[in-house]
Amino acid sequence: MRLSTIPSVLGALAVSLLLWKAVVVIGGYPPFILPPPESVLVRLVEAWTDGVMAPHAATTLLEIGLGFAVGSVAALVVGYVLGRSSFVARLISPYLVAAQATPILALAPVLALWFGPGLLSKVVIAALIVFFPVAVSTMVGIRSVDAGLLELARSLRATRRQVVMTLEIPAALPSIFGGLRIGITLAVVGAIVGEWAGAERGLGVLVNLARGSLFDIPLMFATLVTIAAIGVALYLAVVLVERRLVPAR
Repeated sequence: MRLSTIPSVLGALAVSLLLWKAVVVIGGYPPFILPPPESVLVRLVEAWTDGVMAPHAATTLLEIGLGFAVGSVAALVVGYVLGRSSFVARLISPYLVAAQATPILALAPVLALWFGPGLLSKVVIAALIVFFPVAVSTMVGIRSVDAGLLELARSLRATRRQVVMTLEIPAALPSIFGGLRIGITLAVVGAIVGEWAGAERGLGVLVNLARGSLFDIPLMFATLVTIAAIGVALYLAVVLVERRLVPAR
């Protein structure tokens, strides 16, 4: 993030908090329906200082990281094959679309039953939801490589590895990172959905606890703010990596 954009981000955050406060005051909502932002902020600080939030956040971050890594690596390989083979694309694409069209909320209980309530099922759910956008963006990026450059590489007797590493992948990186940006945010969604399907620890579990047995609505909103902050931070991390690897055009 550039330094020049920081004031804009802070300004937008301030406006959002003011709007939130205005909705609470004008609407007259009680705290158990919509707590004011200052109450949520106080509860957020308390949850982090007294050790309530940290273990749940660490578990969710582990699930997100592993799910994103597994889903992205598999998607990059499959996306490259789809981009280079029309036959494989026609063969596999209907199954990929069908899997993507099935809501992850419907699949999560089945996957939790198959892989258990532990870490593995959360990683599988996050990987599945990450897989499709990264695979499609990789396929589009590989197919968009200039055919003239490929022909030139062949005329210069470049090896397959040289073509892939020095031509195809660099040319497809902008498209690939477009999918990775989407994928990292979806990994957060997948981890939370997996925790809702069955888990002992995680931010999704803490949301349910705060809403249910604890009936601590400020804590519930503080957890939601933490989830959103994690998603934004991970998205910005992918953007920073993209700026390092993809040259300005």
